[in-house]
Amino acid sequence: MESQSGSASAQIERSRQQHLPNFLQSVNVKYVKLGYHYLVSNGLYLLLVPLIAAASMHLSNLTSEDFLLLWDKLRFNLVAVVLSSTLVVALSTIYFMKRPRPVYLLEFACYKPDSACKCPRERFMEQSTRAGSFTEENLAFQKKILERSGLGQSTYFPEALLSSPPNPCMAEARKEAETVMFGAIDDLLQKTGVKPKDIGILIVNCSLFNPTPSLSAMVVNHYKLRGNIISYNLGGMGCSAGLISIDLAKHLLQVHRNFYALVVSMENITLNWYMGNNRSMLVSNCIFRVGGAAILLTNRRSERRRSKYQLVHTVRTHKGADSRSYGCVFQEEDGAGKIGVALSKDLMAVAGEALKTNITTLGPLVLPMSEQLIFFFTLAMRKVFKMKVKPYIPDFKLAFEHFCIHAGGRAVLDELEKNLALSEWHMEPSRMTLYRFGNTSSSSLWYELGYMEAEGRMRKGDRTWQIAFGSGFKCNSAVWRALRTINPAKEKNPWSEEIHEFPVRVPKVEAVRA
Repeated sequence: MESQSGSASAQIERSRQQHLPNFLQSVNVKYVKLGYHYLVSNGLYLLLVPLIAAASMHLSNLTSEDFLLLWDKLRFNLVAVVLSSTLVVALSTIYFMKRPRPVYLLEFACYKPDSACKCPRERFMEQSTRAGSFTEENLAFQKKILERSGLGQSTYFPEALLSSPPNPCMAEARKEAETVMFGAIDDLLQKTGVKPKDIGILIVNCSLFNPTPSLSAMVVNHYKLRGNIISYNLGGMGCSAGLISIDLAKHLLQVHRNFYALVVSMENITLNWYMGNNRSMLVSNCIFRVGGAAILLTNRRSERRRSKYQLVHTVRTHKGADSRSYGCVFQEEDGAGKIGVALSKDLMAVAGEALKTNITTLGPLVLPMSEQLIFFFTLAMRKVFKMKVKPYIPDFKLAFEHFCIHAGGRAVLDELEKNLALSEWHMEPSRMTLYRFGNTSSSSLWYELGYMEAEGRMRKGDRTWQIAFGSGFKCNSAVWRALRTINPAKEKNPWSEEIHEFPVRVPKVEAVRA
């Protein structure tokens, strides 16, 4: 009997455990965290509710005689009223004059090369073999890099390097630059209807190709831009130069009223394909591809209605004072006198340090107070009280709906996905851009934004964080807010005709067929 009783009790206990789970284990921590963030973020409004209620009750008890008495006091104290009104008007005038002018992104366009310039991995290896400059060991090394790069079969290479034999020369480099820049700008002007003569600011960035006359002069000549245009040509600033150009345009638009600013971001491969056998320089051969973007910014308030985005913040971080950071991406000659860009083994560590500094500056500008409080208390416990607490990584998903991370390579994207705790959905635009177009240097961020628009992700009020890394070493950020919902059916960009094919699964290793 006792054994039967014990068995019955055990069955009842098991049944109770099945139907009455531990409440603490059943609570989804995610919702607790969301509740905390909502409470802290809206704490001020919650505190104002009782004050507003008390003021409303007090006002409801006032009679018409009380209001007449107040009017009489004001009428007989004319000097105080005039002085107060003057002060209010003066302060309002100063505020509106000192307030930064809004910067709008009217439209952008990304260049899509002809299909004849597509360079599958097999064709790349074939051209590398025909060049006759690489040893068998280094051809195998390039093949290994390609197989793990995350690049697909439809990236683009310049005509000069696809010809047999390859023909890298100044004329072909100019041809590549003109094709990319003019292709993107033509598309942009067609989309916006803005006339070339209306453009008052021109900024062109290209790190490795700096001819004379400059690339910006090339644009001025081709489009017959006005003689008093404010033009800049940025060189040697790496893959983050696109956001440096945006930051420069932002500051110029604070000075000049009612201006259009054209920013052109690109890189040139023709004269910068490394023909030696230094492995640290061969990596860039395998991942860089043809691409470019043109962006039209303005401070005209009349253009706000048809603009896509408003620039909210730009944050620039430069770690060049540190020698290791300065030398981690370095253009130089190898032992045989061949010029190439060497990538240091410290690159990922340097990029992590630069990103940490950048987000430390950006965080207080964009993160909700709830995240900032957690970060502050965690930092205090570690630094002040010397407690062994894991560093707290702020949840930037609370500040941004979308992320454009420079498609510099698979390793960079993997590290940022892990460190920023982003989902596959957040990383999809960057990974698909790397797969479809390769590393297009400073223009890759705009291909990623185009991917989001083509997928119909962008809604009015959405915030987008663009992050780019560059030689020097630099990490730069730009924050945009969508001014309207983007209808993909009305958009024309390099993804429009093939977005139905994406996303695709990108294997860790994709063999190059012999």
